Amino acid sequence: MEKDSFEARRQSFAEKFEQCQPALSAVGDETRQLIIRTLIENCGIGGIRVGEIQKSTNISRTAVSHHLKILKEAGIITVRQCGTKNFYYLDPESSSMRRIAEFWNEAVEMMGLCPYVREEKKNET
Repeated sequence: MEKDSFEARRQSFAEKFEQCQPALSAVGDETRQLIIRTLIENCGIGGIRVGEIQKSTNISRTAVSHHLKILKEAGIITVRQCGTKNFYYLDPESSSMRRIAEFWNEAVEMMGLCPYVREEKKNET
């Protein structure tokens, strides 16, 4: 890969990393990971309420609400309102989790472009 082409790709990768940082920070917390897992496990029912998440995770209602707010602000989860009830869910089309997945796939590709890795592979053949 030419140096200019690599530099452009590296710059694009850095920009994508910056865009993913809020979501990466949000999923770095074990409690939020548990909430995400709970949302995924209950994905077929149109979203779940705070009380249901609390029962599934044994996390206080206040803590669940706090973590849901962070996940929502990071674009990971979506909330659907039905009257006074809020239903939380992961939308595969709009969730920043999709951006994170694409970012990690590109990260794996970028690792393969590292000069040390390319040199080591040459020596193996």
